[in-house]
Formats: sequence, C-alpha cells, structure tokens
Amino acid sequence: MERITGKFSSSRFGWLILLLLLLGINFVASVFHSRIDLTKEKRYTLSKATNTLVGSLNDKVEIDVFLKGEFPSGFRRLANSTDEFLQLLKDRNGSRIQYRFISPEDKVPGASISYGDSLQGLGALPINLTVQLKAGQSSNIIFPVAVIHYKGKQALVNLYPGASRNISQTEINSAEALMEYQFVNALNKLVNEKRPAIGYAVGNGEPTDGRTYDLVQTLEKENDFRIFNLATQKIIPDNMDVLMIVKPTQQFSEQDKLKIDQYVMRGGKLLCFIDNLVAEQDSLSGKPETIAFDRNLNLTDLFFRYGLRINTDLIMDLQSDMIPFVVGGTMDNPQFEFLHWNYFPLLNAGSNKLNNLGYIAGRFVNSIDTIKVAGVVKTPLLVSSSNSRIISTPARISLNENRNAPQDASFTRQAIPAAMLLEGKFTSLYKNRASQADKDSLAAAGVSFASESRENKIIVVADGDAVLNEFIADPETKRPTPLPMGWNKYTFGEYQKQSEGGKFFIPVANHDFLLASLDYLVNNAAITATRNKDIVLRLLDTEKVKENKNHYSLEHA
Repeated sequence: MERITGKFSSSRFGWLILLLLLLGINFVASVFHSRIDLTKEKRYTLSKATNTLVGSLNDKVEIDVFLKGEFPSGFRRLANSTDEFLQLLKDRNGSRIQYRFISPEDKVPGASISYGDSLQGLGALPINLTVQLKAGQSSNIIFPVAVIHYKGKQALVNLYPGASRNISQTEINSAEALMEYQFVNALNKLVNEKRPAIGYAVGNGEPTDGRTYDLVQTLEKENDFRIFNLATQKIIPDNMDVLMIVKPTQQFSEQDKLKIDQYVMRGGKLLCFIDNLVAEQDSLSGKPETIAFDRNLNLTDLFFRYGLRINTDLIMDLQSDMIPFVVGGTMDNPQFEFLHWNYFPLLNAGSNKLNNLGYIAGRFVNSIDTIKVAGVVKTPLLVSSSNSRIISTPARISLNENRNAPQDASFTRQAIPAAMLLEGKFTSLYKNRASQADKDSLAAAGVSFASESRENKIIVVADGDAVLNEFIADPETKRPTPLPMGWNKYTFGEYQKQSEGGKFFIPVANHDFLLASLDYLVNNAAITATRNKDIVLRLLDTEKVKENKNHYSLEHA
C-alpha cells in the first residue's frame, strides 16, 4: 500500500512539474515571439539589411494594408502573406512597427472620401473584381497596396505588380518574393531623406515630348530629376548621381563623349537606352516594309572601352508582343487579328541581379556583345527567349512576314543579351589621348583629367523605346492619354479582357525595370539585394496524382 501511494505521489509531482513547465513556456512565448525558419529559401527570415534598418528606427512606423474584404483565393493568400511578413517586422521592433488592414471602401476619418479615392491620388492602380452571385454580378474594386507613414511622410508599397483579376500561383510566389524588398525599399527612402539626383541628357536628339511623360512622372516622385544639356555644359557635375541617355538620334561629338567619360571616371553612374538602328513602327504606316540602318551615333568606341558593343542588328523572338494585322475582309471593312510581331520581343531577366521582374517589352531591339576588359564584370540583365534569332544590317522589316506562321526552325538562338550591367574599375577612352586643350578645359571647370575610375557601375540597354510611352484616345474625352511605359497601344485595352481567341495579352514590367535599375545603381546595395529572394514553387506532379488517385483515396479512406 505504501508503494502504491508513493508511486501515486511521484506521478502527481511529475504532472505538476510538467504543468509548470508548459505554463512557463507559454509565458515566455507570449513575451518573446519567435519562430524557427525551416524553409530552404528562408522565406520567414529577414535579411541583415532589413534587420538593421528596422532595428534602428527612432520613431513610430504605421503601415496601412488595403487588403481587407471578400476576395478570391489568390488575393486572400496575398493578404495572409503580407500579414506574416509584417509580423516579422513587428517581432524585430515591436515598439516602432504598427500595422492594420483596412478596406478601400471605408471612409477616411474626418473626410468625405474613401480610402480608395485617396489611394488613386497616390498613384495606386485599382483592379476591378467581378464576382458571380445568385442575384447577378457584383463588382468590387481592390487595391493590392500598402501605405507606410513615418514622421509625417508616406510611401506607397505595391504588393502585386500585375493588373489581372485572377492571380496565378506563379504571380503569388513572385509577389511574396518581392515583398521584403518592396516594403524595406520604401521605408529606407522615408528614413533616409536624400533624394538621388537623376539627369536626363539632351542635346543629341533625345525625346523631350509626350513620349517621356511616364518617365518624368515616375522619376520626379522620389528623385531630384533634372534635364541636363550635354552640349552646352562644360562638365557633368559630380553631384549628379545618374546620367540617363535615352534614345539619342544625333551623333555624339568627341567633346560630348569626353564629358561622359570623365563623369564615369569620377564615379558617375550611366543608365543608357540606345537604339543603334533607325527602325520605327511609324515607318510601316502606309507601306508593307522598311529598311533598318545604322544611326551612326559615334558611341561604339566609348562602350567598347568599358566592356560591351551594341551590334547593328535586330533581335527577332517568338516570345513577342502582339499588334493587329489585316487578315481578310475588304478595303472598306478590313478584318483584323492580333498576331505576334517578332520585332517586339518580350525580354526575360538575364540574372538574379534584378530578379523577380516580369516581361520587359522591347521595340526593334539590338543585341549586345561583351568585350574582355580587365577589372570589369559583365552581367546580362535582359535576354531573349529560347526561341530567337538575329538579323543583320541592312535589315528589311516587312509586315508580310506575319501573313504566314514564322519558321520556328530558324529561331534557334537563346538568351541573346539585350541589356548589360558593367561593374568594376573603368579605363578612360581618352587615356593617353586627351590633348592639353582638353585637360585645360576640364581644369577650368574645376576638375582634373582622370585616366581610371574607382569602383563604378554602368547599365546599357539596347532599346531606346523601353522607357518611353505611347498614347491612346481617352474613351470619354477622345483626347490622347499616355500609357505606362512599354505598354503596346494596340493591346493595352485587350489586356483587361485577358484573352481573345485563345491569345493571351501579357502585362509588361518596363516601369519596374527602370526603377530596379536606378535602385541598383544608387541605393543601398544590401537592400537592393533583397529583391533577389527566390521562393520556390513546389507543385504536385499532376500526372502521378491522376495515375494514383484511386490508390490515395482507398489508402486514406
């Protein structure tokens, strides 16, 4: 009897210890929230740069997420992923980070407008969701964005870069992979008030008309954007962080190139969008073909010295944008059909330097070759698909090519470079070539001639149209309305319909590519690197599931 009583007392004592241990663990967990990230790609782990930035905050950060409401499954998952990520930020600095989910239909406190109206004023693009109900269809406007508030300032965070009503699994994964970069990049710009100085070069036929509307609007939001006349200024000032050269059409003089060269030698960054050939869609209006020929910009030797050559050729790609072609009907009532136009390639990211981008729309794109230059690393940023080819100058561009299906057998090239990142120490084109008059001219402007640069970066894109915009007529006013850069005026309206006759219209990410390129050139490299997170899409083998469906059903019945 004593032995039984002893066992009972010992067992009761053990249960008491276990209960106290569980209570202690719950208490610690309530005070110190943490998790162990067992995912291969560290999905639930903040980068070192993010931890440093969030941990150093000296004021409260409020984040409003506009993903509250009844949404399709894709947007519900996006909302859950956003909640999980913001909880990671809050775990890092709970006293500074506060966030909430708001419906865009709610009214702004103290105002008569809804949050949705104010979001459009910030530049957020709404998505119109149409849901089928018993009583008919119900429309719901969704804003997949967040707004960060810090010290009286605010920044918009785009959580879903597409415009589709139905998010695919791949698009969700891409949005989740970009989430840390989107939030931290926006927060970093609020915390660090210095705005990068971006110069837009003119003087060599660069466009300054309505085609640059979206470019200017985009860059003025977060940068000190200025027009810089290369022809009239003695030097490019050192306080200009990036010089953009966009679709020049007139030849550069040696003095122009000397200014650019010495700017790079002193640490200035270049972002160039160059058309090496005269090839324009307008040239085909009213006639079935045109000839593309060399612009003779006189930039070949400059880029060659830095490590690349823009070729006088054109990339043709089966992965391409669409334009309408006449396929039948009469002169008075022609029948149009959208067909792929192989001279408008949809380019892919060429490396993980600027990862998680969508397709970049190109217009008559040249290929790029790299040149072996000591101390310079070359990284392709944009490349063609696995079904592409090159045609050399003089290149005949004919609309008749699309009357029949293209010969797939000739599209055998893959990953043809169309944009290149150069990193390293560059050597001046004018080393041992600059005259004393050139050196005296630089000295008079307050700088000395430099034959080599420190560590620097250059991005060259062999397409001048990549950051320009087209126009469409406004449905109500009939006035020309600028499109986002890179969008095709023929397919922009069709994209919202998603498909016509089995042909899908793909959103383009030229806007994102421009901002990502500038971020890589001038912003915190560690923060920029967070955009390269890769979340692996792990799907079931659908064929095996079909083959073994009865086995699985019986086994788990």
